[in-house]
Amino acid sequence: MASVCFYFQVHQPFRIGHYTIFRTDSDYFDDQKNSAICRKVSDKCYLPTNKLLLDLIERYDGRFKVAFSLTGTVIEQFQCWAPEVTESFQSLAQTGCVEFLAESYYHSLSFLYSPAEFSEQICKHVETICDLLGQRPRIFRNTELIYNNELARLVEDMEVFDAILAEGADHILGHRSPNYVYRPAGCDNLKLLLKNYRLSDDVAFRFSNRQWRDWPLTADKFAQWIAATNGNGYNVNLFMDYETFGEHQWADTGIFDFLAHLPGAILANPDNDFKTPAEVAAAYPAVDVVDVPHVVSWADLERDLSAWLGNDMQRSALDELYAFEPKIKKSGDATLLEDWRRLQTSDHFYYMCIKYFADGDVHKYFNAFDSPYDAYITFMNVLHNLGDRCRSGSAHSREIQDVRSTRKSTEQTVGM
Repeated sequence: MASVCFYFQVHQPFRIGHYTIFRTDSDYFDDQKNSAICRKVSDKCYLPTNKLLLDLIERYDGRFKVAFSLTGTVIEQFQCWAPEVTESFQSLAQTGCVEFLAESYYHSLSFLYSPAEFSEQICKHVETICDLLGQRPRIFRNTELIYNNELARLVEDMEVFDAILAEGADHILGHRSPNYVYRPAGCDNLKLLLKNYRLSDDVAFRFSNRQWRDWPLTADKFAQWIAATNGNGYNVNLFMDYETFGEHQWADTGIFDFLAHLPGAILANPDNDFKTPAEVAAAYPAVDVVDVPHVVSWADLERDLSAWLGNDMQRSALDELYAFEPKIKKSGDATLLEDWRRLQTSDHFYYMCIKYFADGDVHKYFNAFDSPYDAYITFMNVLHNLGDRCRSGSAHSREIQDVRSTRKSTEQTVGM
């Protein structure tokens, strides 16, 4: 029996605009760029793929199932600039075949710096998913699948989640297969679902690579690979960025045709089905304990934290950012708090990465800066202003809130 579990990450950050040390305003984020990217990816990926998934669920009478995690930042952008995307996710939620997961609202690294902030962001995200999509998430995934034993214990202590997702990295599994349900070390009830990175990356990264020995990848071929896992596990977890469809892999690569034919090819084998993460956790027992004392992620070749903490610039920016937490929360200033939290989004530090070659190309995607050094300098300029606001009270925050409210009202009026 092979239960295929599709999970898609949907995320866009609020990117910082050109902010010099001479600026004194608090308008940090480039709404023009953010709205343009949101609309572009909505047209290329979110809208056509959501429509295709809805058609597939209907075509296969609910036997085809998928799961999503929508960050709070992308939800806010949809509501502002692409409300039809929100509606399409709501339509998927109403099918009963689509599950929505929980994560940190701002797609942040808060787990590494502030357990209290981390918990607050999870609560905010859960409430948002409940209100917007009518589901209370039972499965947790951390930003970029950042994971270790400590995270699992923290999540279990919340007593609201049944399972947590992580990267099925070879160095944590050893000889074992990612195609089973496991138990995190130190946990009594929480289950661990591991990404099958080889099969996931065949779709997410290698699909359009004509130099790949298995190109072209067809639905029938991929279904045969799924079937080959029978006898070596119960579930095949295919975790990837949703932007794989139409954005990272453009429509002319055949990615939509592949997705359209995949459910039929997999379900043609009577030993196969589709399950959401919560269904996988409920259906299969944990076969072993997986001990992950050191942090893993799904990022880059190293699958560690080096994408965000690999150099002094990144570490300096993060240390200074989280040092503001006590003063900002004590201020009671909602606008200041919101700006600080949007600055926590992991992408800001990803843009400061100085890796080269294949990984470096990934770090340039949707990056507004000419270099990692420009990203760092701009971010630190913003933090300098954030510090001024902490020291001078909420006057600046009230001013910028008025500006933002006026601009949003104007954009909605002219149909932006």
